[in-house]
Amino acid sequence: MKNTEEVFQSIKGELIVSCQALPEEPMHSPFIMSRMAYSAMKGGAKGIRANSIEDIREIKKTVELPIIGIIKSVYEGSEVFITPTLKEIDQLYHEGVDIIAIDATNRVRPDGKIISEVFPTIREKYSDQLFMADCSTYEEAKEAYELGFDCLGTTLSGYTDYTQGTSLPDITLIERLVKDFPIPIIAEGGIWTPEELKHVFKLGVCSAVVGTAITRPMDITKRFVEAIKQVV
Repeated sequence: MKNTEEVFQSIKGELIVSCQALPEEPMHSPFIMSRMAYSAMKGGAKGIRANSIEDIREIKKTVELPIIGIIKSVYEGSEVFITPTLKEIDQLYHEGVDIIAIDATNRVRPDGKIISEVFPTIREKYSDQLFMADCSTYEEAKEAYELGFDCLGTTLSGYTDYTQGTSLPDITLIERLVKDFPIPIIAEGGIWTPEELKHVFKLGVCSAVVGTAITRPMDITKRFVEAIKQVV
């Protein structure tokens, strides 16, 4: 595992591509995600965000880039599903991903606690691991910074009940985080065009994650089909 400086230096000013497909999606397959990641690397991406141990292991066979690892798990009674418990964190840690991203919202986690109650234990147990806070608001990012996360992401803006309807990418949130916090800020969520990507980099982010616009052909196709409906 690379040290903190090496990891963030390698993605600074660069694109991270999210290669994910859930079980109900047509592209769901560790092999397909590995080819997606390889294609992204060949296209110039300098980092990969991936979901599940199976996908990460397959991606590692062909891609030598920093990996932001997550495990999406749904637990009854909790809206938190991005690396929601110590079980998922432990799996990612032992797989050796460079950064583990976890939901850092204020929502109640599967164990009935909130992030401020569980992250001190996580930080102590995995003291040599880099953690990315997937946030939806400025207040959540501020708390994540104070808790000791290594980088802050805007991943969940627009995806929590209290941020639904937010225009994405959340330029206002990105701008505030870059201005107020001295750790790397990673823009993520709703970046659909190269112009939007350039905009967030001009704000001073360390890096940016683009997923759906590159790696989800079904959603990309839907956008084009909707465009036709508007003129036909």
